Amino acid sequence: MNQDQMTFLPESTPKDPTGELDYPIQVVDLFAGPGGLGEGFTSLGNGQRFEIVVSAEKDSKAWQTLRLRAFFRLLKKKKPTHLFEYYDYCNNPAAAGEFTPSDETRALWEAAAEEAKCITLGTESGNKILDDALNNENHGLNDKRPWVLIGGPPCQAYSVVGRARNQSKVDYKAEEDHRHFLYKEYLRIIREKQPSVFVMENVKGILSSKVNNERIFSNILRDLSNPHQALHEGGNGKRYHIYSLVTGAHFAPGDDVDKIDPRSFIIRAEKYGIPQARHRVILLGVAEDCLPEDLAQVKISQNSPEATVGQVIGDLPRLRSSLTKMTDSREKWAETIIDQVSYLRDQVDVSEKIWQTLGDVLANFDVPIDSGRRRVERRENKADGLTGNAQLDAWYRDNNLDYWLNHEVRGHMLTDLRRYVFAAAHTKLYGVSPKGHKGFNLEGLAPDHANWESGVFSDRFRVQAENLPATTITSHISKDGHYFIHYDPTQCRSLSVREAARIQTFPDNYFFQGNRTEQFHQVGNAVPPLLASKIAGVVFRLLFEKIREYDTNKKANQHLPETQKAQ
Repeated sequence: MNQDQMTFLPESTPKDPTGELDYPIQVVDLFAGPGGLGEGFTSLGNGQRFEIVVSAEKDSKAWQTLRLRAFFRLLKKKKPTHLFEYYDYCNNPAAAGEFTPSDETRALWEAAAEEAKCITLGTESGNKILDDALNNENHGLNDKRPWVLIGGPPCQAYSVVGRARNQSKVDYKAEEDHRHFLYKEYLRIIREKQPSVFVMENVKGILSSKVNNERIFSNILRDLSNPHQALHEGGNGKRYHIYSLVTGAHFAPGDDVDKIDPRSFIIRAEKYGIPQARHRVILLGVAEDCLPEDLAQVKISQNSPEATVGQVIGDLPRLRSSLTKMTDSREKWAETIIDQVSYLRDQVDVSEKIWQTLGDVLANFDVPIDSGRRRVERRENKADGLTGNAQLDAWYRDNNLDYWLNHEVRGHMLTDLRRYVFAAAHTKLYGVSPKGHKGFNLEGLAPDHANWESGVFSDRFRVQAENLPATTITSHISKDGHYFIHYDPTQCRSLSVREAARIQTFPDNYFFQGNRTEQFHQVGNAVPPLLASKIAGVVFRLLFEKIREYDTNKKANQHLPETQKAQ
């Protein structure tokens, strides 16, 4: 990581505290995925403001990514002279498997595995491993000092697409779908360990999802505000106010849930400098002993300029797709694209403007290098990947990298190549992607779907326009790329893993493990780290004085005789 990236902080927000803490604020990250939320928190203040104690993720490949990132952070903090080991792994095209530490860093590699746990929450064994890690006397959680819980319980049961898929199953019963209730594993940790602040992320569909005709979201607000009551534990545990990071609206224990607008909890990422129109529900829970003095303290600043797709991926190496179901080579691919463009130009219904745009493709056709791979060589001077925004460049770029990581695209069939080049040319001309059968109205463009003209597939093919934020990067990108078409007609392909990761604002040195499909899945499921860093700024602001007070009292307490120390 270069110096600019290490010192980058999100823009200032109201009443930012001055100075730093003696020790970072501890963070526990549940349902962590590849670590997007955790990356945002640990990036704040050059890693000096927050540190992850435990992160939990059940997917083995996402866990490998999570562990590798934990190791990278540990190297920076505890053995920076050996950061070269991480970069040697990134910069070695022959390194195909997992990272292997040296004898000098093996202890840190094992410590990374102590931090990042591959466990399934909600199972007896998974819960025990998590509890043991949190209770570990040497490197567990100090729940007496203010700390933070973050995470996003799985969303498949809440998403609109997931619910539609479930309803098509004859024997599906929402009340028997355990995924609806995984947030209670998150709630259990709140009840038992009582964080000062928690951040919970989920899809918008959670606002309308129902079980037994009751809105899940209403129950979640009530449960999170009073965890002891929700889990029928009784006692005098902490209670929480649940805040919107956008408006400051909040729900307090005992409030009428019908009087709060659930939509106020939706964060529209593009309004905060993220190059993606990602709309997610994010809840900020604050314990009653840490409540803000005014609502400005819980709001994320919106003074970031809009970021676009072209801005963050336009200066990456140009790639071509590979060809599926036919002989593949660079020459054959170029010949195929030229044939498809010529075919489209010859259609009698093609408009004059589209005809000219497709002609420009032929006239300026520059064949990309290849279909990418796990590592794609950078320019020799490393003046690539620039965004035109100094803050974004500091966030993304790392001049210790000789290669672009995970810059690989999938193969495409001939008929898809034809649709992609047409759609990209159309978007280049009009600024928006064509939609459905009315947009793809030339002969040979309609896919082989019986219901193609019903409107069901109107968004089947979508170009990510150069001058706009992207649409939401989802885990479905791991299955096909039709909804994530590159805007450049001469590349004629769907996005690469690295391009999707950049749209999600993962730093360039974030190395996703697993095969290409598994990498796509991780990227699509993540929280944008740059957005998470802005949320972390809010949390730090809320806890700064509280933690300084705790640390000061503890120092003073250490000098007292044993009989006078506070209990």
